[in-house]
Amino acid sequence: MDVIVHRIRLRDGVTPARFETWVRESDYAACPRLPSVISFGVQRVPAGDTASCDYFEVISVQSREAFRKDMEGDVFRKLAAEFDELALVVDELAGERVGCGYVAG
Repeated sequence: MDVIVHRIRLRDGVTPARFETWVRESDYAACPRLPSVISFGVQRVPAGDTASCDYFEVISVQSREAFRKDMEGDVFRKLAAEFDELALVVDELAGERVGCGYVAG
């Protein structure tokens, strides 16, 4: 499994409420139609934090190659176009998880 982390900054004039509504109603809702996605979540960076972003998202995928294939489809292209109106990715990290990690039972 691979994990991709994007640091996100809102575009000028886009409110957090507008972005978060889009995340909940469109972004999360599209995930079941992206076969490579295992899990996905967007986290708000606290106001006043010194980070150079407003949000970050963590995407767990079967593989980056499978995710790239999903990115070529209509579902992802529509999401990307909508996202581009609201925000921009200012940084990306990607890597392979070491072992299976930990999840509280």
